[in-house]
Amino acid sequence: MNYKPSSMVIALSAATFALFASSANDAQAQAAAFTLSSPDLPGNVFPGKFILNGFGCTGANTSPALVWSNVPAGTKSLALQVHDPDAPTGSGFWHWAVYDMPPATAGLAQGAGNAPGSLPPGAYGGNTDFVDTGATGGNGNYGGPCPPQGDQPHRYVFTLYALAVDKVAAAGGIPKTGTAALYSFVINKGVGPALLGKASFTATFGR
Repeated sequence: MNYKPSSMVIALSAATFALFASSANDAQAQAAAFTLSSPDLPGNVFPGKFILNGFGCTGANTSPALVWSNVPAGTKSLALQVHDPDAPTGSGFWHWAVYDMPPATAGLAQGAGNAPGSLPPGAYGGNTDFVDTGATGGNGNYGGPCPPQGDQPHRYVFTLYALAVDKVAAAGGIPKTGTAALYSFVINKGVGPALLGKASFTATFGR
């Protein structure tokens, strides 16, 4: 006697399999999320050590440590940018930029933005809106927060980009000395599908 499962049994089995497959896919997607954070910014608020020393602020202008995980497959370089969209300039204010970090890099140590030799091999600090102001001096390319006194706390958006190109300036056809805004255009638009993913978090500071 040949047993043939009913259509209801087949449907239930298929639904059960689909449910388990969906749950597994959801769990895998959550586990593989590309993330960025800083152990130096508790509650995503800047302590004084990481504030600018200049323009009326008296911090130590030390770049905070950053950690990230689950860099997308196929990544050839990583780029970091930090932008204040609340600065009263009409275009925000760029505070930190690092390009061409090797894909195996898992973070930046505290102070990495304060000396070129502290960056991962092959990486370099890009221009920010502090260029030629003297505010960062010989302290690398990191410029800490220093919003106008009396403003509501400003947001500082840290964004890490995973790219399928190893030299972002060459891929975008721009000079290495290009502005952070120009690099941002190249990364977000100019390299097209070579942008494999991005991770970000926002920290705040006011005075």
